[in-house]
Amino acid sequence: MRISALMNKSLLLAFSAMALSPAIQAQEVTFHKDIEPILQRSCQTCHRPGGVAPMALTNYDEVAPYAGLIEYKTGLRDRAGAMPPWYAEKEIGIQHFKSDPSLSDAEIAAISTWARSGTPEGNVADAPAPLSFDDTTKWKLGEPDLIVNLEDFTMAGDRPDWWGELPSVKTGLKEDRYVKSIEVVEVNDVSTGPAASDTVGGLFIFHHMIWRTEVLDENDTVVQGESVSWPVHEVGRNGDVFDPDAGPLLKANSAFFTDSVHMHSNGRDTVGHLQLGFTFHPKGYEPKYKTGISILGNGVDISVEGDAKDQELHAYTVLTENTKVITFEPHLHAPGERMCLEAIWGYSVETLSCVGYDHNWVRGYPFADNYTPLLPKGTIMHITGYFDNTTANPNVPDARNWQGSGNRSVTNMFIDLGIRVTMTDEQFQEEMEKRRTVLNLGPNDHVIGCPLCLAPLVWPIADSSGGSE
Repeated sequence: MRISALMNKSLLLAFSAMALSPAIQAQEVTFHKDIEPILQRSCQTCHRPGGVAPMALTNYDEVAPYAGLIEYKTGLRDRAGAMPPWYAEKEIGIQHFKSDPSLSDAEIAAISTWARSGTPEGNVADAPAPLSFDDTTKWKLGEPDLIVNLEDFTMAGDRPDWWGELPSVKTGLKEDRYVKSIEVVEVNDVSTGPAASDTVGGLFIFHHMIWRTEVLDENDTVVQGESVSWPVHEVGRNGDVFDPDAGPLLKANSAFFTDSVHMHSNGRDTVGHLQLGFTFHPKGYEPKYKTGISILGNGVDISVEGDAKDQELHAYTVLTENTKVITFEPHLHAPGERMCLEAIWGYSVETLSCVGYDHNWVRGYPFADNYTPLLPKGTIMHITGYFDNTTANPNVPDARNWQGSGNRSVTNMFIDLGIRVTMTDEQFQEEMEKRRTVLNLGPNDHVIGCPLCLAPLVWPIADSSGGSE
């Protein structure tokens, strides 16, 4: 009888809530109490006076006129055009990332309710303290220890795409330093505000740059065997934080060189250059592991038909060393819609991550420290790319065209450019033991991306008798 009464009471409360008018329900969602904190955390870094976004969203009067647009953009969640530009799908794979600006379902629902209920301002006393911005906020990872300015490049508004190499620039570094993070920022003379054209990256002229550093001798000649490759710069891309135990080395007397640079017009005559921002580990730091850039993809079998969606491409590789996956970074081109990363080990097949794709905002997705995939050598890595070459995809200039492999934005690439760390067998065992301890894992727990974390053959049980078998 008591259970029945409770159920009836619950049903009554549920129906009572349903009977409330939208206006009454919306009284709980106001700008200062509910919406402003969301904007501060995930929007205002770009949407502010002097920011790169087309409108400021720092106070009620700025935000209210755009309420419907904000509802639409945040409601896209993980597809092209979504804001904030972070497209990791929340129902699949690992869900723990560093510097994740995405909104929760509750936050998206709050924005929708607020927009549809007349955008009530609420009590100013509920507002969080306003954020303070200055020019250093262009460095999302913090002010670098070393900034290297590359030479200016002039791109005419009506100039076709350009591919080539940029002039070499010395870093000026006088001693070897291990790098904690690297961020590349474009600085140009384009005023903030709406883009002047519909080209990819309408506020920028650097589409992508593959680059490295070389050590120079006293005659400024490259010293062979000292090259270091760095993460690819792409339009709209976030910076890179390396594994705490695998910082790459930026060597003394090094210089910047490029291997491939793609420039595109944004519809205006523009002069711009890139800044390389290096943040260093403390002096005396020594890396435990070796870091590297993944280039898993397929440039041979790319065939994207015109006027067709839900098209798939696949690529595979076998890991020859024990590997920790630090970052998943899909690189597609205009028709690209999403990419999934899968690990196959024995009978274990797991999707590690699926993310949407927007060619205007290329993202790297760094896994949180205790959730990075730990994969034994022999694991098969599999990426699947999904393409929408129809008029429904706003990034496609002409959906009638077949597309194959190529460097232009109207042709295609299919690559995972993420960062990985390789380990010896002993180091791999240590990493898994650390994972089990930090997450307090038991034998019946499941860990996405660590197929051997709970396997008995790599989880030795201490012999309490003091003997050995």
